[in-house]
Order: sequence, then C-alpha cells, then structure tokens
Amino acid sequence: MRDHVTEIVVFTLLFLLVSGMGFVAARWRAPKNMEHLDEWGLGGRSFGGWITWFLVGGDLYTAYTFVAVPALIFGAGAAGFFAVPYTIVIYPLFFLILIRLWSVSHRHGFVTPADFVRTRFDSPTLALLVAVTGIVATMPYIALQLIGIEAVLKTMGVTGDSLLARHAPIIIAFAILAAYTYQSGLRAPALIAFVKDTLIYIVILVAVIYLPYKLGGWGSIFDAAEAKFTASPNPNDGITLNANNQLQYITLALGSALALFLYPHSITGVLASKNRNVIKRNMSALPAYSFLLGLLALLGYAAIASGVKPLADPATGKVDSNTVVPLLFDMQFPAWFAGVAFAAIGIGALVPAAIMSIAAANLFTRNIYKEYLKRDATHAQEARVSKITSLVVKVGAVACIVFLDPQFSIDLQLIGGIIILQTAPAVALGLFTRWLHRGGLIAGWVVGMGLSMWMLWQIPNPANGKAHFGGSAFPLSDFGFDTKRTIFVGFVTVIVNLLVAVIVTLILRAAKTPEGVDGTTQDDYFADEGDPRIDKDVVATVDRPSST
Repeated sequence: MRDHVTEIVVFTLLFLLVSGMGFVAARWRAPKNMEHLDEWGLGGRSFGGWITWFLVGGDLYTAYTFVAVPALIFGAGAAGFFAVPYTIVIYPLFFLILIRLWSVSHRHGFVTPADFVRTRFDSPTLALLVAVTGIVATMPYIALQLIGIEAVLKTMGVTGDSLLARHAPIIIAFAILAAYTYQSGLRAPALIAFVKDTLIYIVILVAVIYLPYKLGGWGSIFDAAEAKFTASPNPNDGITLNANNQLQYITLALGSALALFLYPHSITGVLASKNRNVIKRNMSALPAYSFLLGLLALLGYAAIASGVKPLADPATGKVDSNTVVPLLFDMQFPAWFAGVAFAAIGIGALVPAAIMSIAAANLFTRNIYKEYLKRDATHAQEARVSKITSLVVKVGAVACIVFLDPQFSIDLQLIGGIIILQTAPAVALGLFTRWLHRGGLIAGWVVGMGLSMWMLWQIPNPANGKAHFGGSAFPLSDFGFDTKRTIFVGFVTVIVNLLVAVIVTLILRAAKTPEGVDGTTQDDYFADEGDPRIDKDVVATVDRPSST
C-alpha cells in the first residue's frame, strides 16, 4: 500500500497557504470601515470581471461537485451527466434575471433576495419564507463540502478510532475557515478562489490527458464502462440513457438549472460585482466551467477502467462512493501530484463554504434579526450579527457531519435543491412583473413545499434501505400513469407552485384585496446604472413599509 506521507505534506502546505491568504484578504482592497454588510458581506460591491469570474465559478463548482459527479457517473453512467447540460442551460436562462436583480439591489441597497421580495411585494411574511428557505437549503450544502474533504482524508489514511480523532482534521480546517471569514468577509473566498480554480483546472486537464494514455485510450475506458453496466441488474444505468430515465434526466437538468442561481450564495457572488457589464461578461464566460465539468465527469468512467473499489467503513461495511475520484488519483498518479489533486478538492470546499455561510448569515441578519428583532439596527450592528451568525452556521455544518450520518446531509441537500425552487415565482418572476399577488405567492410556496415533502416521502431507496426520502426521481405510476418513467420532484412542484400563485392571485384580484406596492414604476425600478434617474449621491436604501 502506498505511503501517504508525501500526499499529506503537499495537501497540508497548500491548505496552509490558502488559509494565510484568507487572513491577508482583510487588507486586500481594504475599505475604511468593514463594519457594514456591503463591505463584509458583499466585498464593497466592487469586484471586477476576473475576481467575479473566479468567485462565482468557485462558488458554483464545489468540492462536493468534484467528488460527487464522477462518483455518480461511476455508479449510474450517463444519467450522471445531467450536471453538464444544466450548467450550460443556466447562464442564458439567468442572464437577464441577474442583471435586473443587480440593478435593483444596487439602487436600493438590497443585500439578499429576501430584501428585494420584502420591498417588491410589501410583505415581510413572504420575505421571511424566502429567507428561511434560503437558510435551510444552504446549511446542508455547507455540510457537503465537509464530505468532500472527508473523502480525501480517508484516501490518505487520515482516520482514527474515536469520534474526535476521526473528525479532528475537519474541525481544525473549519475553525481556520471560520476565523478568516469572520475577519475578512467575502474578500477571503474571493482571493482564495484564484488558487482554488487554478489548481482544479491544472489537475483535471492533466488527468484527462494522462489517464487515457495510461489506460489504453478513451475507447478502452468506455469499453470497460459499458461492460460494467451491461453486467449490472439496474435497468437505469448504462453509458447511454434509456426510455426509463430520459424524462428524469431532462427535468432534473432543467430543474437544477433553475435552482442554482436561486441559492443565496450564488446571488451573493453576483451582487458583489461592481457593475452590470461584469455580470454580462461573466454569464458569457462561465460556461468554460461547464467544459471543465464535462471533463471531470469522465473521470468516473476512468475510475471504472482503473478498477477502483470505493472505500468501505470498517465498522459498518458501508461503501463511500465519494472516495472514487481521490482513489483514482491515489492509484494512477505520483504521490506529489495526488497531493495537489487532494488539495484542490480540499481548497474547493473552503471557497463555497465561506460564501454559503456569509449568504446564510446575511439572510438571518437582514430578514429576521432586523425585521423582527431590532428594526433600528445600525450598519455596525448588522455586520456584527452577520459575523456571529456565520460562525454559528459553520458550527452547525460541522455538527451535521460529526454527529449525524453523512448520508443525512446528502439527503437534506437533495431536499434543499427542491425547496429553493419554491422561491422562483417570488424572486425570478418578481423581477419582471408585480402582477402576482403576495397572497398568491405565499399560497403557492405553501402548496409547492407541501407537495415536495409528500413526493419525497414516497420515494424509497432499496440500495441503502431507506423507505422515504430516497431520491428525487418520483415514479409517475404514483400519479396513476401506466409507466415506469420517473420525473424530478422539483420540476413538478415548482409548476404547481406557480399555478396556485396564479389562481389565488386571480381570486384575490377579483375580490379587490389590497396588494403590496413599493412606490416605484416599472421603468424606475429597472433603470440602468447609467440612467439619469438614478441619483448617485442619494443613499441607496429604501424605506421599509410598515405593513405586514
């Protein structure tokens, strides 16, 4: 068995390097006063094209992506490639949405999507639902970054017999992350993202050139994958899609695309941009990461050809499929390069985890603390509460991994992607029209969320013995259709959410029920950055209405 000392040394040195950069970030583009959410939570809203490209890319393509996508390809074949088209589809879908959201947020001083919803629909209740949904969806996402690091540590043999010894490296890593995020805010992940993305590009490009050379070419790799799936009894796997999983593939890709930029951490990276042109350029350039993701996914087939066997827990015998990619690098590459690859995965956890914790903290501060606990909170008090909340969020994520079955976090994240979709009518459509009534949007959220939980409850997973919440593929036969096809839960429930919102809006409008009005015309609300109607000397905040 390989001696992992070299891997551990390289991993540790690179990890310490980026941690140092995290602390230095407090003096990078330093403002006069960090005691403001615009500075701590949004980097001063001043990031240019390159910084934003690395920041948003580092935010969306996480450590869990690095290990989970190839692991899914390793286990299920072509169905796992859904992540590639959805990251291609998403950019044109959200091109106009994000530009509009930036313009509105820039003009009115919004920090979170719930800030926009609060003012747009004059409804603190709807804003609270959006904020709570964002926090709940983000928490397990942070925990998943720990799973990526844990897979690397297992591969390097960094384990222990006791609970504390087994998780000590993760606890230390997140303690360091918490410290420099508390000090530097969004500037820390923005600076680290340069190193993280550079490492990942180097590792993947080397891998897709070197591995085919060593394994006899891509033809041999695909032949090995086809042989494995042909011998598998699972009717839904294979190197091509089949009639049973095509609908699930399409709806999962589209639903995931709609969800990705509704996550608070995705919006945080966009709002940190200094102008609209930065967002336009980045929405055009970010598909480069999709090319990278496609190459990364192919590592799942390379792992099959390499004969990788995922590590199993000695106590329970449970196989950890997330170790597939780390084991592939450990088997096929020199120890020093495997260490670099492991560092790329580990550092790939720090950037999104930091942004996610900041985004969740901003939601709590602006839409719960200030709205319901201290309406007259100063900017300094907001920044202080957000810093403390970001620490609590990280502690909660670590606790999920230490005290709960990691599979539980995976299941929660699966649910998180579906529930964040329920904010689409209020956030995405709200940017284009005020026609939907706040009461209709609340009703749609309630019905969509309830239906999501019911559908997820009906889905078993015989592979791990789960009777409920076993996946996101809902059998259409449960709706009475005579078919074996499945469909993505989120795709169904967000459509139902929107239909309910429309129906209730029509009823409330017919009854002449008052609707939220924010006092701006459509043109005023979406005035471009250079529009003369925007007074640059006016404080970019909007008075909060007093209605409930």
